[in-house]
Amino acid sequence: MTAKQTVYVNRFTDGILDPSKEMEYVVKDGGFIVANTAPGCWGPMITPELKGGHEVTRPVYVEGAEVGDAIAIHIKNIEVTSIASGSGNDVPVEGHFNGDPFVAAKCPGCGTVNPETVIKGIGEEAIRCVKCDTVITPFALTHAYSIAFNDDKSVGLTLNKQAAETVAKDGRTYMNTPEQSIQNSILTLAPHDMPGVIARLRPFLGQLGTTPARAFPDSHNAGDFGQSLLDVPHDYSMTKEELEEHRTDGHMDVNRVRTGAILICPVKVEGGGVYVGDMHAMQGDGEIAGHTADVAGIVNLQVNVLKNVNLDGPVLLPVTEDLPYLAKPFTEDEKRQALALSEQWGVREIEDSYPISFIGSGADLNDATTNGMERAANLFGITVPEVMNRATINGSIEIGRHPGVVTVTFLAPESYLKEKGLLDLIKNQYVL
Repeated sequence: MTAKQTVYVNRFTDGILDPSKEMEYVVKDGGFIVANTAPGCWGPMITPELKGGHEVTRPVYVEGAEVGDAIAIHIKNIEVTSIASGSGNDVPVEGHFNGDPFVAAKCPGCGTVNPETVIKGIGEEAIRCVKCDTVITPFALTHAYSIAFNDDKSVGLTLNKQAAETVAKDGRTYMNTPEQSIQNSILTLAPHDMPGVIARLRPFLGQLGTTPARAFPDSHNAGDFGQSLLDVPHDYSMTKEELEEHRTDGHMDVNRVRTGAILICPVKVEGGGVYVGDMHAMQGDGEIAGHTADVAGIVNLQVNVLKNVNLDGPVLLPVTEDLPYLAKPFTEDEKRQALALSEQWGVREIEDSYPISFIGSGADLNDATTNGMERAANLFGITVPEVMNRATINGSIEIGRHPGVVTVTFLAPESYLKEKGLLDLIKNQYVL
């Protein structure tokens, strides 16, 4: 297939990122990916036909990307198109799945795995098995809400029972669910447990990354959610070693993956296979409720291949505003003050440094922090203790998602970045 300068993506996976499937979209190195994304989390979670917990775009082949390279994904724009959304805490429903409710939903009536569904009415019993009419949802809400957005997509307001039931009757329209999406709408359940709450919108991408080297349920492409794949009774079961080797951590839920940021992703299959989804309207650090207000939207990305930049996991270059205070680039005045100190103390060389943020993931936040530091140490050929020191005085460890995604951010020496082919990209991101 001929590579295009701009590809328009409006088709989705069935929840599985499968490197054995041919990529139908091909973009030039330096080209653009424009995607109409489907909501993540709750919609796919109550759509048993989807096998991954999300519904992300079909992967895009990036011309020239080979295994061992990296792809820099520039997030040019994120636009929310949903009029309303819904979310809340969840609890799995026993008897409605085999081993993992995200991946292997099962009808408790006829026993069909990943059955098609039909919507009958509204409320928590509205989604039913096509074959036997049994209520099928593998998750139940524990505390949840519907939320509507203003035209500017700057603020939202949670709805009362009457308003929630109004939007429930036409959930796909209010969610602006893309035509090719098969997911049910969470609005159908009409959640309304905390009406009248105002929330600011700051949209970002919960899923952005490259295709793993083996078939993965999309929501489990990370070190924390991936634990659910260990030795379970379905087709995507894997060992701990396989999880560590093949995941690309595309499911991060790091709220700094927003307009203006750059995400540098490892290439583990030819062409990379860039995919996107799970846009969130807003989220505090940690996504502590387990879910937030997922929305449909339009995403504009630009991709660049970085040859021989061999990464263990994603590297994030946030917008300057999102950097920890200690990891912001030094001003000219601060550099003059440091020069005066160098003259006072006879320190002949002063480091030039720039921000870099490593994504780490693992079974819990401790494992995720260790993973992020090890990824940084491996890339630069330094020790983990050095990373610890730099992240302590020139950076920060921040929670992306509880239970196990973090960012390890610090100011890295210019010499480290130059050696790894990252200096120009990072300097362009942080021009003062």
